[in-house]
Amino acid sequence: MFMHLEVFSYVVLLLANMNAYGCWSVNNFLMTGPKAYLIYSSSVAAGAQSGIEECKYQFEWDRWNCPERALQLSTHSSLRSANREAAFVHAISSAGVMYTLTRNCSLGDFDNCGCDDSRNGQRGGHGWLWGGCSDNVGFGEAISKQFVDALETGQDARAAMNLHNNEAGRKAVKGTMQRTCKCHGVSGSCTTQTCWLQLPEFREVGNYLKEKYHRAIKVDLLRGAGNSAASRGAIAETFSSISRKELVHLEDSPDYCLENRTLGLPGTEGRECLKKGKHLTKWEKRSCKRLCGECGLAVEERKAETVSSCNCKFHWCCAVKCEQCRKTVTKYYCVKRIRGRNESAGVRRKNLRLRKKH
Repeated sequence: MFMHLEVFSYVVLLLANMNAYGCWSVNNFLMTGPKAYLIYSSSVAAGAQSGIEECKYQFEWDRWNCPERALQLSTHSSLRSANREAAFVHAISSAGVMYTLTRNCSLGDFDNCGCDDSRNGQRGGHGWLWGGCSDNVGFGEAISKQFVDALETGQDARAAMNLHNNEAGRKAVKGTMQRTCKCHGVSGSCTTQTCWLQLPEFREVGNYLKEKYHRAIKVDLLRGAGNSAASRGAIAETFSSISRKELVHLEDSPDYCLENRTLGLPGTEGRECLKKGKHLTKWEKRSCKRLCGECGLAVEERKAETVSSCNCKFHWCCAVKCEQCRKTVTKYYCVKRIRGRNESAGVRRKNLRLRKKH
């Protein structure tokens, strides 16, 4: 799979900003910048990619669906949005980098880290002790913070917002860690348990942050928040009073129903939506209403024929032969309302009566 251009640009920005810091230390070892870049850059890229993919999954059926231009994280980008969507992009990207670094550490990809056994042997709760091989989330957190937070070189409210949301992403990874235990005792009696912490599926982190997105806190600090010492102090005090687990934003979101070329927003016209199907969530089932109806658009039904392999059989030896099955599927899209075609029968009758009166 080719790396997205946005991911490549993101990694270049990370490495370029890290270069300004020279040497840095993590977990009591010292490593010069260029060496660190070589060791961690592929994990940072993979983490950024996973963040982008998760963003697109989480917002697939929302009016804002994580468009390409939303993935520019730098405070000094020409698209310096500070709304709740920008908050989510920063959080999920930061989480993706931390998650991947932690996972790759546990897999033995780095010589300088491994399992987190710092609490092994300690009592964790009634009937269980810490033990085994916990994922080294502390390592992933420290390295990802050095990389991701290096993008924020300003000291204004937007930079403070981005740093806060970066931290919220890292907190999300730590907050969704799962405890796994193994029983010990005669004949499997489980008199004691040994437990360790494991990373969840990254989807769990995405779900967690999507909930935080819906409850994101607006900070009224943008107007008059300059870069003076007094302003910086007020900004720091304001953000420090908000839990680092919460997403924060400074601006209201624009109307995502409408196309806005300046902001790189495509609008919802032409978007696919869902009406029927097995295993759809309530959110997915309401996507046509949300993307089309509430945006002043009509829903158009389109038929399409798909071809797929079916009735596959194994033939000795050694081949699998399949038939080509054709199936007609129905898809739904948001389109402009056209008088006469998209109006309901009741609306057409009402308009006919009005025309007769005149």
